[in-house]
Amino acid sequence: MKKILALITSILLFNCYAFAQLDSVTFKIQNQYQAEISDVSVTVLNSGKIFTSNERGIVTIEANSSDSIQITKEKHDKLITTIQQIINQKHKIVILHKAFTWKDLLTPMFYIINGGLWLLLFIVFAETGLFAGFFLPGDSLLFVAGIFSNMLASHLFDTGSDFINLFLIIALIATAGILGNTVGYWFGRKVGPTMYHWKDNLLFKKKYLNEAHDFYEKHGGGAIVIARFIPIIRTFAPIVAGIVDMNKKKFVVYNIIGSLAWSASMVAAGHYLDKLFIDKFEIDLKKHLELIVIIIIIISTAPVILKLIKKKK
Repeated sequence: MKKILALITSILLFNCYAFAQLDSVTFKIQNQYQAEISDVSVTVLNSGKIFTSNERGIVTIEANSSDSIQITKEKHDKLITTIQQIINQKHKIVILHKAFTWKDLLTPMFYIINGGLWLLLFIVFAETGLFAGFFLPGDSLLFVAGIFSNMLASHLFDTGSDFINLFLIIALIATAGILGNTVGYWFGRKVGPTMYHWKDNLLFKKKYLNEAHDFYEKHGGGAIVIARFIPIIRTFAPIVAGIVDMNKKKFVVYNIIGSLAWSASMVAAGHYLDKLFIDKFEIDLKKHLELIVIIIIIISTAPVILKLIKKKK
């Protein structure tokens, strides 16, 4: 009798599951840098059904709220979660962690997530004070820092005020930029006298130093300020200024002006444009960071590209 009752119970439970109305759940899959992930495989573990995310990282699946799902993609960590956990989320976003690659070093969010404000300040310093810093994403990093200014402030000095948090972050970034340029200038002044005794070769000619000296005497202040807004150039401009022995007081003044202008404009632009796009157009810039980075790189390198096209010195 017990065996018969157990069999009937099993059949009833199976039928309840089989004929239960399935929920249609739509959610987005992103990596830890808030980039949308396409072609992600989502498997409903109870039924074995497999669904795939589209180019926007969005996937719609049919399953019971009690079902578990497995989310997988090559070079990403496997994730197992439940439909109920996704339903309970306000924005219905699932984070699938991406394995580290060297390409991540060009992603601003990599530094925001893994190092916060301190790493951001070091990068600003390194990009202008160290030769190795020329590849770092300065402009896009500052723009993204403006978008996440409150999050960055929360790790150190959250004042409860958007404006004060933003002001303090800009001040710290400007200070890091000033110190970086100063180190670059100091290094240039140390190696500069020696370079005037170098012999001409394929890459180096003494006349280049003389031409650079004349240029910095005439346009040095403007060059230091404008170089702040151009990748790679901003790394070497203070070093060259030191090599050609640009007037120290003049360098200090324009170094401060350039650092303040660069940090204030880039960080404030990220902060206030994010608010503007959300309020006016209901567009969250945090969801389009990769596109923003590409646009900033194109805009910041355009002057150099145009000069090369026009074949001007």
